Amino acid sequence: MKLDALHSPKYRRFWLGSIGSTGATQLYFVGMGWLVFKLTGSALYLGLLGVAMAVPTILATLAGGLVADHGNRGRILLTTSILAGLTLGLLTILDLGQWVTVWQVLFLAALLGLISGFDMPARASFFPALIEPHQMMSAVALNSILWQGTRMVLPAVGGVLIALADTWLIFALCTVGFAVMTKILFSLQTPDAVPNNSDQDRGLGAAWQFIRQEKLFAVLIAMTWIFMFFGTAYVQIMPVFAEILGTGEEGYGLLLSATGVGSVLGTILVGRLQSSPRLGSVMMGGSVLFSLSLILFALVTGLAADWQFAFALACGCAMLSAVGGSFFLISSMTVMQLAVPDSLRGRVMGIHSITFSLIALGGLVLGPLAELVSAPVAILIGVSVVLASIVGFSIKFGRLWRLNGQDQQLHL
Repeated sequence: MKLDALHSPKYRRFWLGSIGSTGATQLYFVGMGWLVFKLTGSALYLGLLGVAMAVPTILATLAGGLVADHGNRGRILLTTSILAGLTLGLLTILDLGQWVTVWQVLFLAALLGLISGFDMPARASFFPALIEPHQMMSAVALNSILWQGTRMVLPAVGGVLIALADTWLIFALCTVGFAVMTKILFSLQTPDAVPNNSDQDRGLGAAWQFIRQEKLFAVLIAMTWIFMFFGTAYVQIMPVFAEILGTGEEGYGLLLSATGVGSVLGTILVGRLQSSPRLGSVMMGGSVLFSLSLILFALVTGLAADWQFAFALACGCAMLSAVGGSFFLISSMTVMQLAVPDSLRGRVMGIHSITFSLIALGGLVLGPLAELVSAPVAILIGVSVVLASIVGFSIKFGRLWRLNGQDQQLHL
């Protein structure tokens, strides 16, 4: 996989600075999940945490895409980084002073979700201005490596830090991470975009119309949403699986880290296949690997939790599911970034970025299911929906398998 986007000085600074904010996002996800579970001992409350984070993010993302297309994307990112740092600083004080309640955590999670809703569309539409068009695949892959690499390392580190000092230290480090990103963004501010006054480019309607007209976007966004809501959302109830396997905080962090390892590995492998004429088959094959691996994860945790190597097997299954997920996600995101008009980039990619909020929102489904039946059975129910969508889209849009890596076009 080529990393030529790092040859751009501005993108290189942006990418290095994003280590702080992305790492902070990974850590506060771990910290909030464990804090809520410690305060309540309930998978249902983990689902509510997901809702508190996801619903404001989704609502704000729709507005955030519009703001990103008509405002200064660099200043938007600067503002969101400052606000996120202040919010996490407040949570640090509440947790350290032992004044924190579960409802305070849910409120601050919702506030962070609201901030993230404006951050993600601006981020997705800001970095293309820092690179050349031929560096797009590299930049998308690097962004994914950054996200998944921090997910590979930091949850395990977070689990150890929670065991040593409690969750307040996690939130303090997150505050520092956003402070670092804020400092970098001061040096990356760009001029205001030239406004587009076309009647056809007003509001969110233009973005939705573009997606409806382009089967490329409609199919890939719909598939990604289903995968995240019904499949990847199992990470939202990961503390439950750590408890089933009897591994505590360290095991919770390692299970999340396993998904990060798989995502980085999948990103590297799919980067080597971008010129393959069978890239469409590889992408869809990745979605099948994602689903089958989650089924194995559910079977291991549901039927073999007492086995000597159950935890290692669970980590392996989580890793394989993330490999398959990356094959699909990286390829689809690259194709869309190359095809979307810049005047609609913030809104269209903002709609796509709802994807990541659906992981947390899916916890509202899997959490109650885990309480009603069991966490492994909840996963099996979710994966059945994912597999049904794969079959349905493959029948309806069979030519999706003709995605050609050489011209990055999707023939539907």
